[in-house]
Amino acid sequence: QLQLVESGGGLVQPGGTLTLSCAASGSTLYPYAIGWFRQAPGKEREGLSCIDSSGETTYYADSVKGRFTISRDNSKNTVHLQMNSLKPEDTAVYYCAADLVHTRLLATILTPRLNALDAWGQGTVVTVSS
Repeated sequence: QLQLVESGGGLVQPGGTLTLSCAASGSTLYPYAIGWFRQAPGKEREGLSCIDSSGETTYYADSVKGRFTISRDNSKNTVHLQMNSLKPEDTAVYYCAADLVHTRLLATILTPRLNALDAWGQGTVVTVSS
């Protein structure tokens, strides 16, 4: 059974950069599509980005487009989310999730209340503050 573990969170100053990683165990990441979500205190979960199993198709929410980049290395069983130009409003717990059906993952990115994905990580905390 696929299990996901996020890492790379921490404290960063506004304008700084962090790269989150989502590592798989129990199964290979391929052929899962992978997505990133976040949830800030008192707010609903927000879908940020997703990538298909081959890494050829990506999607970004408007809130992160141009600042965040999703990538995957199937040989290393890892997906990364590089976050540039971080803002205080990016402070949240960040989660990765996986699903064998890319369109279902994309639908969940667009409507995060949908929650029928194959696997979720436990989250990593990102704090953007001076």
